[in-house]
Amino acid sequence: MASKALTTGSHSRNGYRFSVFDDSDEENGDCNIQQQRKHNDHAFSLAGSVANKDFEEHKSFNYNEEKGKGNQEKRSLMSNDIEEDEYLLAESRQPLCRKVPIASSLINPYRIVIVMRLIVLVFFFHFRITTPVHDAFALWIISVICEIWLSLSWVIDQFPKWFPMTRETYLERLSMRFERDGGPNLLAAVDVFVTTADPLKEPPIITANTVLSILSVDYPVDKVSCYVSDDSASMLLFDTLSQTSQFARIWIPFCKKYNIEPRAPESYFSHKVDYLKDKVLPTFVKDRRAMKREYEEFKVRINVLVAESQKKPEEGWVLQDGTPWPGNNTDNHPGMIQVCLGSAGAVDNEGKSLPRLVYVSREKCSGYQHHNKAGAMNSLLRVSAVLSNAPFVLNLDCDQYINNSKAIREAMCFLMDPLLGKKTAYVQFPRRFDGIDDNDRYANHNTVFFDINMKCLDGIQGPVYVGTGCVFNRQALYGYKPPTEKRQKTGFSCCCCCSDDSRSELDVEEIDDFLEDNEEQKESSFMSLKFFEKKFGESPVFIASALMEDGGLPKGTNTRILVKEAIHVISIGYEEKTEWGKEIGWLYGSITEDILTGFNMHCRGWKSVYCMPKRAAFKGSAPINLSDRLHQVLKWASGSTEIFFSGYCPLWYGYSGKLKWLQRLAYTNHIVYPFSSIPLLVYCIIPAICLLTGKFILPTLTSLASIWLMTLFISIILTCVLELRWSKVNIQDWWRNEQFWVIGGVSAHLFAVFQGLLKVAGLNTNFTVRTKSTDSAAFGQLHLFKWTTLLIPPTSIVILNMVGIVAGVSEAINSGYNSWGLLFGKVFFSFWVIVHLYPFLKGLMGRQNKTPIIVVLWATLLALIFSMIWVRIDVFLPKKTGPVLSQCGIEC
Repeated sequence: MASKALTTGSHSRNGYRFSVFDDSDEENGDCNIQQQRKHNDHAFSLAGSVANKDFEEHKSFNYNEEKGKGNQEKRSLMSNDIEEDEYLLAESRQPLCRKVPIASSLINPYRIVIVMRLIVLVFFFHFRITTPVHDAFALWIISVICEIWLSLSWVIDQFPKWFPMTRETYLERLSMRFERDGGPNLLAAVDVFVTTADPLKEPPIITANTVLSILSVDYPVDKVSCYVSDDSASMLLFDTLSQTSQFARIWIPFCKKYNIEPRAPESYFSHKVDYLKDKVLPTFVKDRRAMKREYEEFKVRINVLVAESQKKPEEGWVLQDGTPWPGNNTDNHPGMIQVCLGSAGAVDNEGKSLPRLVYVSREKCSGYQHHNKAGAMNSLLRVSAVLSNAPFVLNLDCDQYINNSKAIREAMCFLMDPLLGKKTAYVQFPRRFDGIDDNDRYANHNTVFFDINMKCLDGIQGPVYVGTGCVFNRQALYGYKPPTEKRQKTGFSCCCCCSDDSRSELDVEEIDDFLEDNEEQKESSFMSLKFFEKKFGESPVFIASALMEDGGLPKGTNTRILVKEAIHVISIGYEEKTEWGKEIGWLYGSITEDILTGFNMHCRGWKSVYCMPKRAAFKGSAPINLSDRLHQVLKWASGSTEIFFSGYCPLWYGYSGKLKWLQRLAYTNHIVYPFSSIPLLVYCIIPAICLLTGKFILPTLTSLASIWLMTLFISIILTCVLELRWSKVNIQDWWRNEQFWVIGGVSAHLFAVFQGLLKVAGLNTNFTVRTKSTDSAAFGQLHLFKWTTLLIPPTSIVILNMVGIVAGVSEAINSGYNSWGLLFGKVFFSFWVIVHLYPFLKGLMGRQNKTPIIVVLWATLLALIFSMIWVRIDVFLPKKTGPVLSQCGIEC
């Protein structure tokens, strides 16, 4: 495998050996780390708004009728200029965002129906409990328990939806305030994290597109740094980033010159849209054709690298200078850092500066717990703090490209707002996907969650963190609490919330100089240093950066030692005896580190914001075949069960913090929802059992009971209709979500519960990375069938209900006209189950209804078993309702 020549060095620290890569020469070996510009207190006022003023007072002049017409015109122009300046100044002081609550005419009827439904449920359960079915007592009591559990889960899910809201941003005001012409650009810097785990399952071309969309984002280039984590230490990804950095030199100018959207080349060139719309420059067509040819050649080079990676030499990979690739052993290798872009002299083909691009592979050692994605994210957090230390961090998956080039600006409208920004831990964007079939068979869009639930949480304390498409306040990731008005701004203190400006003056090599030079303060400084080393680890460079509230590198920093220090903070022993993964960074203890991390921030009192720009900020790929989709849901549900059995469970964690009760209820719903799979599974089986046994879970209904039952059904329908009305989610998306809730509930959620119980018992299960598809054919994987044990429960339920319907109809024919009324109720519930599992049935059929042999065999086996059970009940024999007759001989 080809790789460009690198200068290689190594050093030792605390008994470890680390490798350092830098493609710049000695003269420019400092990675061109630029100081982050601080906000100029004299530039603009960041708080308050301009009161209504009489502009006439500013443009009043001592008019003299004897003066000529020319002087009057001159005064008029001066008046207009002053008025325009006043307007711009007033507009720049306005808030950067605002809340847009749902109209009361839409939300109030919805709230009323929720309360009515709760009241109806109380009376309904009073009827169910006080009228047992004696001839089917076991089925009755099981069904009542399941109904109570499912009703409680509905309550937990519904009440956090009490205060839905949306938000608006003002990008023009952001530019007016922080990007005035002729002055310094005061927008905050952003570090972007991209995580990868396996370049074979996560194709390099997908990662390359994500990186290119980041590097070409509509944001000042000196304030964007992209860090790519390679947890497999793959030379394939290393070479891919090298090729990507070269292609970026022509792609970035092209995007910014013609305002291209989206700025991921694969997505841009594959969209069938009128690319000439709004493009008036005559050179556009020529440049676009040339760029498309360049991109096709770029893809060929990447495909060559992928092909070469399949044939690993026996001696392992080597660099062009003959140096062995340090990542040949993926389980044991030193830490590696490569500055691909951002060194001095790195410019595009127009001579303009480029954003920073850094390859990072943390040190690995077999037998050591590396904490999967959460550990990789924490490594990136420390590396970025040493090299660039932007105050904000954007987290993206390798297949989640930036679809809206102004996405970072959208987030800055919240994070840099003078009133909202200081208390905002993160800005979460909804997840949107490409390559999903129009019918969205397996509810990949997850519209109900992203367009309803998350909007509702934004009205309480903020949306949950969903793992990608999220811009963080770095201070929140460091375990700090949000600032309060009562907090004293007194420099260095052990509460970790220093906000004094002197924090930015901290010297890297002598932290004690932070305080004044007297004995008492030296002792305090020593105690504080020990405290921060125990908290953040033994890196004075990182500690110095962590104490800088507004980001940037400390003054007097020797940039030549930064890469060396960055290698140190990604060593395997760095996190030992620290609070990383416990209270700092992305938390450990669950494969869904996102929910856990966001929950911990909300417990400290931070708020989060949900941002839904008109053009989707980010887009990614989704598993469109049934098996991959179920495994994705299994991962999420397994993470929730892990949190439930951990010390971070919302039922008992964080009561001493500032978590609001409705927010706690929402987090509880996110953690306990997999356990609803057990009553859901039972309730999907009960209709078939009723049909097979001739029993029913409901007694003969009285007129009052019928009224309560009908009222319950009406309230359920009204709740759904009114929810769709205020959220503007269409009925198809809602119905697909309901269907897949049942499909996932009886398969992935059920397995997640058992996996959680096994983990408590000491038996761990591993999560495997989902394969990202690069199939160019439309929906090429939709009909792909992969057998997995997750398919067994729903397949069994479908077959059982089908056999039950056949048995019920047969029994009704055998029993006469009077049994058809009761049969209708039984068949209705069984039909409800089958309709919800219909997308699952289509998934089993595969392409052109060619059912896999294993499904046919399993269906035949189950049908035979259930048929034998039904025949054993003797449904075709006449019922014996009279006394038992015995032969009495001639004495009868």
